[in-house]
Amino acid sequence: MSDATFRVESLCAGYGEARVLDDLSFDMGTEAVAIVGRNGMGKTTLCEAIMGLVKPWSGAIIHDGERIDGQTPERIARSGIAYVPQGRRLFPSLTVDEHLAMLSKGNGDKRWTPEAVYELFPRLAERRRQGGGKLSGGEQQMLAVGRALLLNGSMLLMDEPSEGLAPTIVDILIEAVHHLVEEGVAVLVVEQNLRAATEMAERQLVMVSGRIETEVTAARLLGDAELQRRYLGVGASIDDGEPSPGGASKGHDT
Repeated sequence: MSDATFRVESLCAGYGEARVLDDLSFDMGTEAVAIVGRNGMGKTTLCEAIMGLVKPWSGAIIHDGERIDGQTPERIARSGIAYVPQGRRLFPSLTVDEHLAMLSKGNGDKRWTPEAVYELFPRLAERRRQGGGKLSGGEQQMLAVGRALLLNGSMLLMDEPSEGLAPTIVDILIEAVHHLVEEGVAVLVVEQNLRAATEMAERQLVMVSGRIETEVTAARLLGDAELQRRYLGVGASIDDGEPSPGGASKGHDT
């Protein structure tokens, strides 16, 4: 893309001697892009490499013209990439207010403040004095997204945001992604829920064996049963609550 603000170039990474990412490349601008694929293809490793949690062996990761590969997670976050990890990683004993307060210092004149997060996710406002461990899975995911937004970055990276969530909660997340892109935030989402991935993003990058094997539109991926079977291991129709590409049900808000 000529207007790309984020690029991954020939990225290789892994653990020990095990190569997971193999000459992986893609780019994106201020848009939503989904990375889909079977389990074990390296999607989470890609997230961790982008965020500096896994050190790349070779290749480059470039954000807003600056190489960030090999930098610390803190430096990468300061460069403008906010991360919503798989599993949410909240503090059970801290309230919603306390989670957001940790990252909101000096945000008074910025777009994202705790009150702005509550406007995006009204259910969190209703639970603002509840501990993280007492929230439903959907509310925890909203909080994880809201916490990331308080970094006021230009890009949001989400790893399996719809995992285990009910259809109504997935719809809230889809609407939030569209809202963020309209406001100028790039969203890169790793997803196994085909409906969530295709409704969040028009561009679908299919990951196979540590590299981007092909790029398709959301409409083509949804409408091509053979493409789904070949790359994702699913049937012609994926609805909420049916098996995901990895075979796990996605229809529970836990």
